[in-house]
Amino acid sequence: MKTGMNLLLWTGHVTEEHFPLLAKLKQTGFDGVELPLFGGDQAHYARIRQELDNLGLGATTVTVCNPEANPISPDPAIRQKGLDHIKWAIEMTATLGGENLCGPYHSPLGVFSGTGPTADEKACAAEVLRQAAEFAQQHKVMCAIEYLNRFECYFLTTAADAAELVKSVNHPHFRMMYDTFHANIEEKALGPTIESVASHVVHVHISENDRGTPGSGHVHWDETFRALRNVKYDGWLVIEAFGRALPDLAAATRVWRDLFPSAEEVYTKGLAFIHQKWQQFA
Repeated sequence: MKTGMNLLLWTGHVTEEHFPLLAKLKQTGFDGVELPLFGGDQAHYARIRQELDNLGLGATTVTVCNPEANPISPDPAIRQKGLDHIKWAIEMTATLGGENLCGPYHSPLGVFSGTGPTADEKACAAEVLRQAAEFAQQHKVMCAIEYLNRFECYFLTTAADAAELVKSVNHPHFRMMYDTFHANIEEKALGPTIESVASHVVHVHISENDRGTPGSGHVHWDETFRALRNVKYDGWLVIEAFGRALPDLAAATRVWRDLFPSAEEVYTKGLAFIHQKWQQFA
């Protein structure tokens, strides 16, 4: 098991100004960080990679697609832009030395059709994401697709949906991730859900029910960690929390109030909580 911290708590674009933060996270005991990929080029991320290597930090990444680059659009040109964006994110992940490209890049965040996903949309997603997975294999990156709750998207909203998409894509470099925040909303029982999709899960977000400090809310953590141990999960456990520092992200994640006293509490207490629970169910 490896622990990571999602940097979206501070920024949507990691730069040299965040190097002191990276050092603090390393000193706290994290094995790596999760970097948002919303812009930038190869030269930029090569500089970030150098600092990660200097600190001995591993990396994973996260990205999203927008309506103009939508993998499930009926318009082939828009689907192609979606694929192009995912390929760019894969290249940047490889530049960073990252293992997994995470996120809900199956469809645009916060865009709704008024109905559930259609057969055509599912077919489009499988086609686009299979091409992305082929590209990811060439770059030694794993695609870890994320399902969201029904209030943030309509296309992929349960672990079973995500597992079905993994099977449809049918590629060794396309798997799924599990996020405790979304599962806390959508799943009937966390333990059985984790066990039912364990063979497809390569990444886990540790996120409290209010997006605050892990362990401070009502996610069924004992059930979660017991199940992860039972299925012998040995991948990344990445803390994901959101605050109000980034207005656009706060709006997208519906964060209207402070959910924790400080970012430092989130990553120090959150990491200690992960280690405690991991050992408890060893």
